[in-house]
Amino acid sequence: MRPINLNDALVLDREAPQTLVRQLHDLLREMVLNRKLRPGTELPSTRSLASDLSIGRNTVIAAYDQLLTEGYLLNRDNARPVVVDLPLGPPAHETPEPAEVLSKLSARGREMLEQPFFIGQTGRTAFHPGMPDAEEFPFVQWSRLLARRAAAGRESLFGTYDVLGYPQLRESIANYLNAARGMRCSPEQVVITTGAQGAFDLLARLLIDPGDAVWMEEPGYYGAQAAFALAGATLLPLHVTLDGWILEISPVPTPKVIYVTPSCHHPLGVTMQIEQRLRLLKSAEQMNAWVIEDDYDSEFRFHGHAVPAMHGTDNSHRVIYVGTFAKMLFPALRLAFMVLPRALTDRIGHALSVSGHVAPLVLQAALADFISEGLMTSHLRRMRRLYTARRDVFREVCNAELADRMDLGIGSGIQAIGFFRGDLDDKAVADAARRRGIIVSPLSMQYRHGAARHGLVLGFASTPIERIRAGVSKLRDAFLEVEAASGARRSGRRSPIEAKRSVREAQ
Repeated sequence: MRPINLNDALVLDREAPQTLVRQLHDLLREMVLNRKLRPGTELPSTRSLASDLSIGRNTVIAAYDQLLTEGYLLNRDNARPVVVDLPLGPPAHETPEPAEVLSKLSARGREMLEQPFFIGQTGRTAFHPGMPDAEEFPFVQWSRLLARRAAAGRESLFGTYDVLGYPQLRESIANYLNAARGMRCSPEQVVITTGAQGAFDLLARLLIDPGDAVWMEEPGYYGAQAAFALAGATLLPLHVTLDGWILEISPVPTPKVIYVTPSCHHPLGVTMQIEQRLRLLKSAEQMNAWVIEDDYDSEFRFHGHAVPAMHGTDNSHRVIYVGTFAKMLFPALRLAFMVLPRALTDRIGHALSVSGHVAPLVLQAALADFISEGLMTSHLRRMRRLYTARRDVFREVCNAELADRMDLGIGSGIQAIGFFRGDLDDKAVADAARRRGIIVSPLSMQYRHGAARHGLVLGFASTPIERIRAGVSKLRDAFLEVEAASGARRSGRRSPIEAKRSVREAQ
């Protein structure tokens, strides 16, 4: 077949961000796929096409070579390339309906998509639960440490080594936990993971068979609940109130795992007393159950001394401790750690490799330096002072502006609970707040069994004092919007906000 004239079909834009090679490749590729260039068609020589398009011959050669590599053209000895006879692909379809796509997922995939989750919004940190103030983090020093490690890392940090974690970081964590959290662990028991959620996912797969029972705090952390539910566990509620953990729970079925946040309950902020800790550990021993201690926020106590970890009172080697740097530093770091009983550490590297929960070594090395050079200690000391001041102002303003709508409770940690006094839907209030740039979490999403209590989980750490009052004012406006809508629905009338929206739409 004789070569064809492509001059009219190939229009190149020298001002476009794509290179001329990429543009020529893409145009020819589309012509082959759409059969505008039929199978067996002989392309012009590189010299003649370059002359026709007023471009360099090397540009045409590069585009032809890429098409040959990808299989769109066939090269021949001492002859011009020809178009390959490609099979027809599937016909174009309209975008499938969501139900059609979901029906093709596995049962576990569908369940995963149905799990509750909470995510913030870029640039909006006002009252975001559990969010530290990243703007106060010493990024200048951190960048120096990271650059130094990246420059000198070579093969020790850029390969798949030290799957359990960077040795210096594991040692620093063990030393800190033994000194500050009252634990008795060695560096060999410390395993670094990609965030606390990565640890929960790994532990759920390691410890749970489908149908196994797991005691989960109620209300409790939805991320851990999701990890165990997706592993096939039967979740049983371990109820928690402001007075503590209710341990009078039937041992039938016998739990395989008990999950608790004893130092700072999520989300209520209460601390488990020693009497309850000992009773829980005794029950775990009698039932031969693992205990997962999630110590997500123990660094920020604003009165008294730090409460020792429950791990330190465990003599039966069944407590698995999970800690994170998300609150101490910033969440996007995605570094957390587990302290495992020695019996689990020997082969845990296999599970880490298979699951992919292996954290980047260069980040771990920089963090080890951040700790060893004393930057962690000074940062935490400064943030405790800053958060204490914000906590006091936040409580004062909330009690002044919102006491008629919610009862504010602040325990340990960097977030608070606002229990609703009325019967409003906390998800509706959270949505209304988000539209005003205020990020809060509905308390009801922390429940899985029975009637959920409504309220808000509110963070105060990431909001500067000068912006707290304005933020609370916007939160009050969110309450007013939901109250107006709720009252209008009960009376059969449109709310003022709905009426204004209808006028705008009519205009």
